[in-house]
Amino acid sequence: MGVIKIEYIYAGLLLHSAKQPINEENLTKVLSASGISVDKARVKALVAALSEINIDEVIKSAISMPTVSAPASVQPQPAVEEKKEAPKEEEEKKEEESVEGLSALFG
Repeated sequence: MGVIKIEYIYAGLLLHSAKQPINEENLTKVLSASGISVDKARVKALVAALSEINIDEVIKSAISMPTVSAPASVQPQPAVEEKKEAPKEEEEKKEEESVEGLSALFG
């Protein structure tokens, strides 16, 4: 049998959303209407698994889970700022060198 396929889970969620009982008959109807070849063993396994779960609580906990953003050290912004500063310093050095070169000519 293996793992319950995602389309079986979606069919169960669809029935739950429509406030229909999640049983073998209804799951088979939804899957068949979707053009899915129904595996009766998977249908039985899903019905058994969902009978022990409060679907509304699972959905609420999934929605309320916090998201985590990338740490600042991973974001490329500081590297970009360093690159912006480096050309300015190089330009200043070039200007100083050119002034020094002119003063050497006129001593």
